[in-house]
Amino acid sequence: MTGLRGEAAIVGIAELPAEKRQSAPPSFTLDQYARLAKMVIEDAGVDPAVVNGLSTHGIAESDMFAPATLSEYLGLPLNFGDRVDLGGATAAGMVWRAAAAVELGLCDAVLAVVPGSTEVPRSESKPARTLSWYGASSNNYGSPQAEYEIPYGNVGQNGPYAQVAQRYAHEFGYDAAALAKIAVDQRTNACAHPGAVFHGRPITVDDVLNSPVIADPIHMLETVMRVQGGSGVLIANADVARQGRHRPVWLKGFGEHIRFKTPTYADDLLTTPIARSAEQAFSMAGLQRSDIDLASVYDCYTITVLMTLEDAGFCGKGEGMTWLTDRDLTFRGDFPLNTAGGQLSYGQPGMAGGMHHVVDGARQVMGRAADAQVADCNTAFVNGTGGIMSEQVALILGGD
Repeated sequence: MTGLRGEAAIVGIAELPAEKRQSAPPSFTLDQYARLAKMVIEDAGVDPAVVNGLSTHGIAESDMFAPATLSEYLGLPLNFGDRVDLGGATAAGMVWRAAAAVELGLCDAVLAVVPGSTEVPRSESKPARTLSWYGASSNNYGSPQAEYEIPYGNVGQNGPYAQVAQRYAHEFGYDAAALAKIAVDQRTNACAHPGAVFHGRPITVDDVLNSPVIADPIHMLETVMRVQGGSGVLIANADVARQGRHRPVWLKGFGEHIRFKTPTYADDLLTTPIARSAEQAFSMAGLQRSDIDLASVYDCYTITVLMTLEDAGFCGKGEGMTWLTDRDLTFRGDFPLNTAGGQLSYGQPGMAGGMHHVVDGARQVMGRAADAQVADCNTAFVNGTGGIMSEQVALILGGD
């Protein structure tokens, strides 16, 4: 199959510490772009002049012209500008698009930054923007979500993900303790990562199962913790990579699949788009699941992790709960998973939650995870999930 040649690498990473509350004074979206861009380029140790590509999700201060706005604000002339809109899969989608632009020779290095802040300067004379309806992403008249979802209450994330979990339970059974173990092992990882919002606060399976039920069968400690933060990476060609100060992390393969927006229109709630995107990524990279040293998997809920691992081919369909129970998911274990804590225990800084997983995988392959370093980590599987298991991107990252 056609695909990447593996000649574009992540050479710099940056991540703001997770904070439960916005700092004072608040950090606006453009402020965070500038701060993270500076951090990423300095981390890479390359001349800022080599950065001539930029990928963004969008800017709270501007509904249009996001790449041009950032080119102007950051002082970066661009040969490639991109805006990616894939929900939690946005960051992973940015990375493969950036790598493709680099391999095509469109640019030397692409900055891919996702701020966690959605704060914008407030006017005393003009009202703030209209809030979304209970987590609905499209409440404009005429949209299918406004017409057929919002009036009947099928909005947000908790309820639909619980529907997925209930369907899984109907088909395969449901071991709540096995799902809780995901959160427990990731909390152990967070306790080794100082930037995590739950650093130093371990939990047990009983803690998870005794926490309030948010939407049956999902408990509070099985859901993401929203935080303030942000993260980004720099993707560059081989010449720039050789000038950097860290081990390059090459993008070996990727896959992307989008099927629906809301689960009302899913062909099958139990077969997610990751099944196709992961297969494409592994085929492109020429690797097997057994070659993976680390998995950095989107974890808005524990059921998301379970179904992603199954559909990505790490275990059989319906076998995930037993498979998870038999494995140590910590950075010391036989299947290291979300070694910086994931969104469950590092925290989810808005759309930057997906970039957290990219940074986690890259940091491990670079050998920079300090106390949470996975031994001999050379290959990482990274995935991003948008919507209700609606749009998914898989990446295979590898060292030299």
